Amino acid sequence: MKAEIFSTGDEIRSGALIDSNTAYIAEKLEENGIEVMRHISCGDDLQVLVEIIREIGGRADIAVVTGGLGPTTDDLTSEAAAKAAGVKLVLDQESLTHIRAMFKKFNRPMSPSNEKQAMFPEGSSVLKNPAGTAPGFSIKIGKCTFFFMPGVPFEMKKMLSDHVLPALLQLQEGIRKYSIVRTITTFGLGESIVGEKVADIVNEFKDIKLGLRATFPEIHVKLYLRGEDEKKMNETLGYAVNRIVDRIGPNIISINGNPMEKAVGELLGTKSATLAIAESCTGGLIADLITGVSGSSDYFLFSGVTYSNESKIKILGVNPETLKQHGAVSIETAREMAEGARRVSGADYAVSTSGIAGPDGGSEEKPVGTVCIGLAAPHGSTAKKWTSPYGNLSASYGSRERNKRWFAMMALEMLRRELLGMAL
Repeated sequence: MKAEIFSTGDEIRSGALIDSNTAYIAEKLEENGIEVMRHISCGDDLQVLVEIIREIGGRADIAVVTGGLGPTTDDLTSEAAAKAAGVKLVLDQESLTHIRAMFKKFNRPMSPSNEKQAMFPEGSSVLKNPAGTAPGFSIKIGKCTFFFMPGVPFEMKKMLSDHVLPALLQLQEGIRKYSIVRTITTFGLGESIVGEKVADIVNEFKDIKLGLRATFPEIHVKLYLRGEDEKKMNETLGYAVNRIVDRIGPNIISINGNPMEKAVGELLGTKSATLAIAESCTGGLIADLITGVSGSSDYFLFSGVTYSNESKIKILGVNPETLKQHGAVSIETAREMAEGARRVSGADYAVSTSGIAGPDGGSEEKPVGTVCIGLAAPHGSTAKKWTSPYGNLSASYGSRERNKRWFAMMALEMLRRELLGMAL
């Protein structure tokens, strides 16, 4: 079955509100073997709503619509659906009773305009909404079965789970369809290079669709497979993943779609090892990434944003002579920063960053994008100097943010390879 998702509302059309509903619905439909062909949005214009509903009704099997079921004058979805279907709006007494009960429950007066939410196109089936005052409804228009839901995310999610997905299973004649996606996370190779390395995978596995997604600075390889035999599908995807591992090798961070920070956290957990971080140019970004992973308190001990030379000396114990002779952005300083973080925290491993994020502050010897990363481990310490590929971008392209993100990822990559015993 082919599906389309239609989100309504001026706030969606204008970009004032991020449309997270569509992404969520698309993911759930795909998980249930329903291919989503289009995402559409429009504002609160009755004629445009009617036209789009009729267009979808002529080409899709399934449509999931969100928004426009409220009590105000710009909530036009029910009226538009009725016009598109060529029927009138009728009052559903059970829904009206539910709406009144919701207002009574929260001790709020009910406006006469809220009665509008109990009006549905004649012949439609009401979808109950225990989480709010706006019931949804389903109706067939043209060849398409439409499901209309409220735009409030937690109400929509409840209705999708309780009513829409079970109805879709029935429309599939009770045969559960699957759509499985495997994501392989890579770092260190450009999108075009990754694409070249995996391009012929689809020749060997003809039922698999392959896609690439740049999630800066990671590149994700995505494998899509649809079918009815979940076990066989997982086996096929497993073989395909192994082929990709053979092609990309050490640049693969995770075969489960995990980001760098989670992969590093799992490695630390496996080794029962702990981590400390000393940051200058990244300004706490590495610590933020690490602590964004649930359970990071098991292995993360310390973070110090030692931005000034004085803080590097007083907190981390960097030798003033090192700073004087080599400067803050140097492998010598980065090494001592990592050693200091490991020493003051008692952690097994420590990483450090000191660099020039830009767009100002570079020199011929140390251009914008230069970073020195230190790594202190139980067997000793080291540091390396790198130049970000984004160092020459102008400020308008976000060079500072991109450089900081790349610096942080390189620091975690150094740690990841150290934990794996892999050459950098």
